Amino acid sequence: RLAAYATLLTLAGACRMEPPPARGDGQRPPVQADRGDSGPAPAPTPASAVPVPSLPTRFPAAPVVMALGDVHGDLTATRRALRLAGAIDAQDRWIGGSLVVVQTGDQLDRGDEEQAILDLLEQLRGQAEQAGGALHVLLGNHELMNAAGDMRYVTEGGFDDFQGIEGLRLDDAALAQVPAHARARVAAFRPGGPYAMVLAQRNTAVIVGDSVFVHGGVLPEHVPQGLASLERLNADVRQWLVGNTDAGPIADSVLSPEGVVWTRLYAEDDAAACARLGEALARLEAARMVVGHTVQQQGITSGCDGRVWRIDVGMAAYYGGTVQVLRIEGDQVQALHLEG
Repeated sequence: RLAAYATLLTLAGACRMEPPPARGDGQRPPVQADRGDSGPAPAPTPASAVPVPSLPTRFPAAPVVMALGDVHGDLTATRRALRLAGAIDAQDRWIGGSLVVVQTGDQLDRGDEEQAILDLLEQLRGQAEQAGGALHVLLGNHELMNAAGDMRYVTEGGFDDFQGIEGLRLDDAALAQVPAHARARVAAFRPGGPYAMVLAQRNTAVIVGDSVFVHGGVLPEHVPQGLASLERLNADVRQWLVGNTDAGPIADSVLSPEGVVWTRLYAEDDAAACARLGEALARLEAARMVVGHTVQQQGITSGCDGRVWRIDVGMAAYYGGTVQVLRIEGDQVQALHLEG
């Protein structure tokens, strides 16, 4: 289940990769641009450092926090989850007021409506802030795979969706080795590209009150200095996405098989895993961790005496799951199901 992960930039380490989906549907084969030894289409080196937003990692407790998992290119599922959470109305406008919502990553791949999802979430992020609430959209492994030029899970519509968007540089030599139909998407998501800059407005992990939210999981070794380590991890990912650095600083803590967007350690109840979870939570002064990444076929689950909640329910059309969200109100945590 491990494969060498060469990327647009030089990625140290390897990432866990799932086998590409079977393609008997007439679509083009999955694209992982021809990299040779150095990776496809390196991002142009900026003449000077690009300003990177400074984002908090820890946020104060909120009366109610709602969390939703992987949506993978399914705009309908995204909207339904946000409505179930009480965040938006039928016209996709924020109605949550001071509500705090966290989406734990993997907006991209396996569906055709990714650009609409990214744009909707950005729009709602601003509306939530103006209303006194918050929408925290996190980075998952699939967002970082796209930034790294790994397009194996992109659909035909996913390539077409990024044709003709503003701000793309398609004429530099670095893109010459990328297949023509994938060039626009690679340009959009490579570090410094317009949608990489959108991703750079996000954190990889956040703490709201006493709950940690992350795509895969925060392990003790990721946070030797507690919150300070998590703040540095978030900042290092943003620096990479804007094109200021290569991926070296995040190779182990983020992009490796046990990095925060890839690990599945907390996906099943296991005494050793629960012990490590307890250590990580203690270092972050938190009570629970909320993760996505690993599909829960029977719906949202919890483990380790309620210290981990797994909220990837495969709600995207690719998986055919049902829409569920997690509600946290004080010490009370419950899964909400969409009726019908």
